[in-house]
This record gives sequence, C-alpha cells and structure tokens, in this order.
Amino acid sequence: MSFGRILTAMVTPMNEALEVDYREAVRLAQYLIGHGSDGVVVCGTTGESPTVTAEEKVKLFKVIKDAVGSKATVIAGIGSNSTSSSISLARMAATTGVDGVMAVVPYYNKPSQEGMYQHFKAIGEATTLPLMLYNVPGRTSANLLPETVKRLSEIPNIVALKEAAGSLDQVSELKRLLPSEFAVYSGDDSMTLPMLALGCSGIVSVAAHIIGDEMKAMVNAWFDGDTALATKWHLELYPIFKGIFVTSNPVPIKAIMNMIGIKAGGVRLPLVEATSEEIRFLQDLLKSAKSLQVNNRTQAQVVSELKVASGKPSQPIV
Repeated sequence: MSFGRILTAMVTPMNEALEVDYREAVRLAQYLIGHGSDGVVVCGTTGESPTVTAEEKVKLFKVIKDAVGSKATVIAGIGSNSTSSSISLARMAATTGVDGVMAVVPYYNKPSQEGMYQHFKAIGEATTLPLMLYNVPGRTSANLLPETVKRLSEIPNIVALKEAAGSLDQVSELKRLLPSEFAVYSGDDSMTLPMLALGCSGIVSVAAHIIGDEMKAMVNAWFDGDTALATKWHLELYPIFKGIFVTSNPVPIKAIMNMIGIKAGGVRLPLVEATSEEIRFLQDLLKSAKSLQVNNRTQAQVVSELKVASGKPSQPIV
C-alpha cells in the first residue's frame, strides 16, 4: 500500500493545563491535509510520544481518523522501548480505524540487531495493520542496519521505514538490499530531495507544519522529472528545514504553530519552552517562510497570467 508522499509528524496540541486538546488536534490535522500533507503521523516523537499516555494516544488516533476519513492517511505512533507495551498499543490502535502504525527503534535499552529484529517481528505479527519502522539513532542511540531491515521486510505487513540516521551511504545500502515495493521515507526534512534521488518514497516531515504546500511543490517537481525546479525548492527551503531544530523537537515547531494561530500549546516536562532568544530566531524564521511563500505565489500568478494571455492552459507552478 502507499501511505502517500508527504506525511507530517504532527505535534500534539495541549491546553494551558498541558492536557491534550483533541479539538485542536483535529483542526491541526485538517489544516495539514489542506496544505500539502497526504497524511499524518500521530504521537510520534514530534507528538511527544514519551509523555502522552496510552489512553490519550488511542483517543487521538480515533478522533483524528474519524475527522479525516478517507481523505488522508493516519499512522499511529505505537513504538516504545518495551515490546509488550508496543504490541498492546498497536492492538488498541487497530480498533480506531487508522491506516497503519509506526514503531521506533527501542531507545535506552540499546538492543542488538537480533533484539531489534525480534522486537519488530513481534509487533508485526501482533497486528494486521501495515507497520512502518522508524530509525533515528540520534534519539535512540541504536542504529537499525540495512541488513536487519531486509530481514524485517520479509514479514508481510512490515512495509516501510522512516530513516533518520543522516547517512546517504546507509540509504544507498537500504535501497540496494530492499525489495522495490518496500517504501523508504526520509525522516529528516533536509534529506528529502537527496533521498528521493536515491529512489525513496517521500518524507515524514516536521517542516510541513508551516511549508507543506512548498514541500509538495518540491516533491511533485521531482516526481514530474523537473529536477531543476525540485533543486530550487530544496535550496530555498533548506534554511527552514534546519532552523526549526534550533532546540529540541517539538519545542520550536510548537512555538511557530502558536505564532500562526494553531493552538499547539506548551510541552510537557522534561521538555521546556523555547527561550526568548530562540523565540526571536523562530519569529524571524517564520517571516522568511512567509516571504518565500508570497514571492513564489506571486511568480505563479505571473506565469498563470502569461499562459492565459498566450491561450495556453493555466497550470500554477506552486
């Protein structure tokens, strides 16, 4: 199955008491789907999975899937460093109608490659839902190697990998070893275009919270064969890709969402709010994103008007 090309790892909105705001979560999911996302990942790392309870997660899975229906893919983040807890949450997620589940490499435990294989195998065999693996050594301190992913790809419902090891060599090895139908997604916004060039399927994005339409234009340009336009988009968006990680994710992206009128709220401990200096940086980053959006939409309008004047069909470039 295809999860889509752009999946946003959405934040979990919270109210002033740091309780999950389910209504705002639905609003956010609908906003993202209206701005470039083919689907959302709910309660991944960006959704503060370590500090959101299982009960809160299951309710989020349900209300968001009920709200978006068949318009978009909803993938439930069910991973943890406990295999039995991950299996339990995967089974609960299956009752909510979600389209798939995502499980991160177990953190802190530092399992061997065999331990990782047995962990994901047990989760995959416990549910009929499609399972996306998530490799992010910078947070887990353990790297899921390509050879282990290849073994896991032989399990029928393990169908995708979110790869965030930061190594194009590792991505090359993954694409060399894995069957063509197994989807590899970038887990780093700034690696999206290089990974597409290696044959990957798309991005599980944080930046798409604020530049989803622009990322869609970049990804579509690549798949349409316009590599020059895709590269242009990548280079224009690159400062935003990097800037939204000025401090620990999801602190910066929640701050930016609050700035644009989505009530993302604060973060639960041990995360803390952005400093005043970081807020100023993020305000400037948001201004640059808005300026980029205005400039490119103006260019698209000019191109459209020229095509109309020449009698050619109007096809906006963004």
